[in-house]
Amino acid sequence: MDLVIRDVTVVDGGGGAPYRADAGISGGRIAALRREGEPSLSGRRVLDAHGLALAPGFIDMHAHSDLALLRDPDHSAKAAQGVTLEVLGQDGLSYAPVDDRTLAQVRSAITGWNGDGSDVDFDWRTVGGYLDRLDRGFDGQGIAVNAAYLVPQGTVRMLAMGWEDRPPSPGELETMRRLVAEGLEQGAVGLSSGLTYTPGMYADDAELTELCRVVATYGGYYCPHHRSYGAGALEAYAEMVALTRRAGCALHLAHATMNFGVNQGRAGELLALLDGALAEGADITLDSYPYTPGCTTLVAMLPSWAGEGGPDAVLARLADEAVAGEIRRHLEELGSDGCHGVPIDWETIEISGVSDPAFAAYVGTTVRAAAEARGEAPWTTARRLLIGDRLGTTILQHVGHEENVQAIMRHRVHTGGSDGILQGAKPHPRAYGTFPHYLGHYARELGVLSLPEAVAHLTSRPAARLRLPDRGLVREGYRADLVLFDPETVAAGSTFERPRTLPTGIPYVLIDGRFTIEDGRRTDVLAGRAVRRTPV
Repeated sequence: MDLVIRDVTVVDGGGGAPYRADAGISGGRIAALRREGEPSLSGRRVLDAHGLALAPGFIDMHAHSDLALLRDPDHSAKAAQGVTLEVLGQDGLSYAPVDDRTLAQVRSAITGWNGDGSDVDFDWRTVGGYLDRLDRGFDGQGIAVNAAYLVPQGTVRMLAMGWEDRPPSPGELETMRRLVAEGLEQGAVGLSSGLTYTPGMYADDAELTELCRVVATYGGYYCPHHRSYGAGALEAYAEMVALTRRAGCALHLAHATMNFGVNQGRAGELLALLDGALAEGADITLDSYPYTPGCTTLVAMLPSWAGEGGPDAVLARLADEAVAGEIRRHLEELGSDGCHGVPIDWETIEISGVSDPAFAAYVGTTVRAAAEARGEAPWTTARRLLIGDRLGTTILQHVGHEENVQAIMRHRVHTGGSDGILQGAKPHPRAYGTFPHYLGHYARELGVLSLPEAVAHLTSRPAARLRLPDRGLVREGYRADLVLFDPETVAAGSTFERPRTLPTGIPYVLIDGRFTIEDGRRTDVLAGRAVRRTPV
């Protein structure tokens, strides 16, 4: 064997009882498992793992590392958590497929998620080109962790018909269908939407259903950030369930939760909706992060009509006093669709990052507190930030409920997703802490999930959704994407005060049988590659 992991407690990802064994790794795969009492294994290297648990590598079902993987070979934010695979292209906005016009627009639109990309060579335009770029990584050696990709519906719509709020013509719809099909043929695992983000939110159900029918023919799945997590949350979930059932398409609900005061204690209603659909044969999974606040961009709060035409049009509307006043009215009085139909509470909006250093003093304060310090209305402060930071401001939105978070994570189709935005001086701690937080806080400390259950939620369940035949379990013949952690000490180091602190209790992580984390430190191994759709 290349490596023998000796006397380890195997938590194999299937949800069953852990067992003691030796694990043999050879050629990047798990070559042998020998339980206590069976003949021992020998290897060129032997790692004594007594006291540690061996699990499949964690799969982040909702990641925003689309550019981070190309600019940061270390990528310890995810590698140190035991993440061995991330799913990119989320929320309907990413960097393929594009042309020169839409690439410039999408770079501007999601600067708050990924930076402006000025340090990245955008030498691709297609989904296949982006996946090839991930394969090459740094000097042809690869990237820090593996990555799969969802075709982003908002970017597809942008490419086919711009930023207009109208139904597509038959020709435009056919163009979108073709772009989705090409992306799946080139290796994407499904389709994402951001239905509170422009321009994806301009699509009606008929348009989305047609795209989901394409996804279904390739055995992919639809991953919507649906139309409301607030006032219309249950209706928005039901819309996605019905839509995908009509299309015959698998559904994976992104960062599924019930937020804002109108939804406190209502997770059971969501789960009842899903249980009913599952009982009728629907193919549904979901992901969530184990925290109450959300994270997005400040511009995402605006009403959808303010986004028509793209980022430059948004800035022009914000500069117009009369139009800006109408935007304020929608935000503060009517409840904009960008803020999930709920009138915005500026006390819940914390500035987590800015693109322009001139606004660095705002980071870590709420919009209301920053406004009071200046003696002005919160909207005045927010508008100044939006214009001056050119829509690049990221926020934490403190609108979640712990009882909802715990109820949803217990569900049998739940998987883990960080939704980790890595930009900004004070990012959400979920970017650095989601997976150890599940294992340490929710499994060990609170007992919301048992350790085997928690590991299954983070490994085999997402692997099954992604239709990966040799990942997500500790089994002979499976890929040696593995995590060794201490069940007694594993914990998220990241906090809201120190969000970039790395976790504890995860001393070893392997991808393709090679150590990416060894003795608790990041190695220089770049074993990650693009993981392409498994053909039907």
